[in-house]
Amino acid sequence: MHSSSSVSKRLVLVPILVVAATQLLLVNSVSSLNLTNAYLHHKCLVNEGQYKPGSQYEKAFNELIKSFSDGSYNFHDGWGFTAMGKEPDMIAITYQCRVDSRGPKCGTCVINASSELLRKRCPRYRGAVIWYDQCIVEFSRFNTIGQINYDDNFCMPSVKNLSDDSISFENRSILLDNLTSLAITKIDKNIKGVKTPVRYAAGEKRFGKKNLYGMVQCSGGLTVKGCLECYTYYLIHYQDCWRNKQGVRVLSPSCNFRYELYPFINPRSPYYTKF
Repeated sequence: MHSSSSVSKRLVLVPILVVAATQLLLVNSVSSLNLTNAYLHHKCLVNEGQYKPGSQYEKAFNELIKSFSDGSYNFHDGWGFTAMGKEPDMIAITYQCRVDSRGPKCGTCVINASSELLRKRCPRYRGAVIWYDQCIVEFSRFNTIGQINYDDNFCMPSVKNLSDDSISFENRSILLDNLTSLAITKIDKNIKGVKTPVRYAAGEKRFGKKNLYGMVQCSGGLTVKGCLECYTYYLIHYQDCWRNKQGVRVLSPSCNFRYELYPFINPRSPYYTKF
């Protein structure tokens, strides 16, 4: 089920962790963590059906993916939507890259993710979503821009439980709430001529003797209201998944958030805040 940023919802067919031994090793590993692009998860959207090999649909699909690598896209903004045809025979591809992976890294991630979905993970499916560390790519028969996806999501908790009372459920919520507030108010310096919120924030906050690190991001197609609604929904929806965990990732095509007891985003990256 998808919804626009309003309260009403309509049906639409669409489309860890290991804590390092010492703080020194954690700090030294930030740059390498920031460069990794691990596969996280995928979902074939079976309700959208399949196309036949050699069909015009497949040719159009291949043409769209080829356009990502022929110089037509510079992936400067880290988010995009491209489509051919009209619903319900539309071929649409939406991608979202982590803000600190814009540009060439974003392009590489999107191209690899698209190929992985098309060739290996969900061959001949008209709808599919794949998540990597640095990007999300979605194929669909429908234009879902501006809608919140409530159907295609997952939670990746740490295998370890928290033993420190200072990193309470409330304190983790405080950090994520603070980051969300920044995400919907900070202006995206990467987009010239239009003042638009970056819809992303990363940072850290100290609780007791430990630092907590977090990140939130919304799709570039969502309004500020939609971003806040998406974050709030998934924060509550998956609270039992992350309530007692040292770290977690909650991901959907519309928004995602993460927190850890170790740094996973370079503090020199854009829109990083130390509270």
